[in-house]
Order: sequence, then structure tokens, then C-alpha cells
Amino acid sequence: MESTSKRFQLNSIDWAKIGKGLLIVLAGSALTYLTELIGKINLGEWTPLVVTGWSLLVNIIRKWLTDHTPESSNIQ
Repeated sequence: MESTSKRFQLNSIDWAKIGKGLLIVLAGSALTYLTELIGKINLGEWTPLVVTGWSLLVNIIRKWLTDHTPESSNIQ
């Protein structure tokens, strides 16, 4: 399967990446909601920045947990 898509087209790899991004944003939003709910903190105008920060943290943790070592069949 092709890993790159043509202009104005999206393949299944693109949709998978979009889906992962959506899940990261949703996790950041949920964490912000829980922050306001549990901490009784009104973030007010800072809410978009807090959502961004939580989303960034979720993405960093996801990357940290993922194995990025190249697969090599010649290494023994």
C-alpha cells in the first residue's frame, strides 16, 4: 500500500493519522474538563491553552510509549 497520497486525496494511512490526532485532542479536552471539575478551577480565557497543553502531554506520552526502533531482519 502507498504511504503517501496524491493531492486532494486521502488514503487509509492519512485517515488513521487524522483519527489519532482526533483522539489526542479529545483526551486533552477530557483532561481539561476533569481539571476544572475536580479542582474547582475556572480556567476562563486560559481554557484553550490548557487544552493545548494537555493534548501535547498526551501526544508526548503516546510517542514515548511507542516502539520506534526500525525492524531489521539482518541483526542477530
